[in-house]
Amino acid sequence: MKRRLLRIAAMKRPLLRIAAALCAAQLLAASGIAGDDPADGAARAATAADTAAGTAAKAESASAGQPTAVQAQKVRHPEHAPLLAAARAGGRLVVVGDFGTILLSDDDGKGWRQAQSVPTRATLTAVEFVDERHGWAVGHGGVILSTDDGGEHWSLRHEAGSDVALFSVHFGDLRRGLVVGSFGFASRTDDGGATWHRVQLGDQDVHLYQIFSDSRGATWIAAEMGTVYRSDDGERFERVEVPYSGSLWGGMATPDGSILLWGMGGTLLRSPDGGRSWRPTSTDTQNPITAGCRLPDGRLVFVGLGGTVLASSDGGATVSTEIRPTRHAYTAAILARGKPLLFSLAGVEPPQP
Repeated sequence: MKRRLLRIAAMKRPLLRIAAALCAAQLLAASGIAGDDPADGAARAATAADTAAGTAAKAESASAGQPTAVQAQKVRHPEHAPLLAAARAGGRLVVVGDFGTILLSDDDGKGWRQAQSVPTRATLTAVEFVDERHGWAVGHGGVILSTDDGGEHWSLRHEAGSDVALFSVHFGDLRRGLVVGSFGFASRTDDGGATWHRVQLGDQDVHLYQIFSDSRGATWIAAEMGTVYRSDDGERFERVEVPYSGSLWGGMATPDGSILLWGMGGTLLRSPDGGRSWRPTSTDTQNPITAGCRLPDGRLVFVGLGGTVLASSDGGATVSTEIRPTRHAYTAAILARGKPLLFSLAGVEPPQP
């Protein structure tokens, strides 16, 4: 009931996007960056306020006789836009962020341009490609977009609801997919996005932050309040116990079969046995960890807020920690030209020599 009241209270606030909500639609507002308290009411209210702002913008357009599926705004320097997630579509890099921004690079990050057609100005929080042509992106307002030409043109396939913020999307093939988001929302499709059906993961309405798969084909979901779900068939999920009660923002499987989870307070957890046991990795930072990627030599790189960059050569068992002077809020990392290319709320990070 308290969470529902927070939603209603947020809707009554002035529909202005303050800087914190603008730049951190997924991270600062939705994930409780104001503190490591998983029940941070202010953060949850900010999520609802941001969604309400988007809903109001649609209503204003409709009342003015304009179509509600507005196109993303084209800007002169899109590489400086707040960016939240990145994926590879064959040889192309695809990055998504605020106001429906979708950036493309065909030269491993040397040059960037906006996608030709994106039918939304909602904050896009996640992107994934099944192959070099077919991809999906999700975001606030429950928007689900798809592309079949490598990200040049996108179609609005579904809107899960104005009060839904989607944080992650995962497709096992061209037909079967899963999206998750705020307050326990989860929905799946078995027909390539033509229809979507709600999925009940548990009895808690925790924010569900990232979906990832392991080498055995299992599907994992990292969430807040130390909540982790696992499924062998992508339909029936069971909760996995972890020695942490704060928000977990993401995870990945390593080549040796280990599972890594990361999140608030510099938390990095490692399981060498499929989630039966977990060992915390010392990171020497309290900054939240937001994303990770694997380099060709097997090393792992993790990034986070406050300029945090972690590196590991032993599958995440130990890490070295760097706090970069820019203190950028890193949100994504992807392999490009053999090195990690980083993205933040300040845009594309120029590669270090």
